[in-house]
Amino acid sequence: MTTRRTFDGMAELEKAAGTHLGHSDWHTISRQQIDTFADATGDHHGASPARRARGRIHVDPDRAAQGPFGTTIAHGYLTLGLIPMLCWEVYDIQGVRMSVNYGANKVRFPAPVPVGSRVRAGVELLEVTPGAGGHQVVTRITIEREGGDKPVCVADTVTVVVP
Repeated sequence: MTTRRTFDGMAELEKAAGTHLGHSDWHTISRQQIDTFADATGDHHGASPARRARGRIHVDPDRAAQGPFGTTIAHGYLTLGLIPMLCWEVYDIQGVRMSVNYGANKVRFPAPVPVGSRVRAGVELLEVTPGAGGHQVVTRITIEREGGDKPVCVADTVTVVVP
């Protein structure tokens, strides 16, 4: 179990800028998670006849087995969507009213996430910038797959934290 880092307010968080805050626990990406994400977003990767011909890399195990990954893989945006949960395991800020996802400066998916993979996130606090509506907190989240040779997602996320 990962020990979550707790910051007592924005001043303490600002002092940690430029440091690695830690890693989340490992989480297994299940077939059900991938299917549920496909249903929620309508991204079944192959719903149209033209796409079906290329195979369904996310939801059709038989066709995916014949493809480049040998099995179904998680959607990139499913992996990206895990960031809030994974970050919550790494750090928390006390004494704030709220935090709101503001966006991402850069997102990349360098490697696939085969079904059944275990992933975790490393969190680096890049910068904390005070502003009129709150502090902008920029973090670099690197999600790795257990046994993988490169990350499966690298995202520079921006959160507005209101003290």
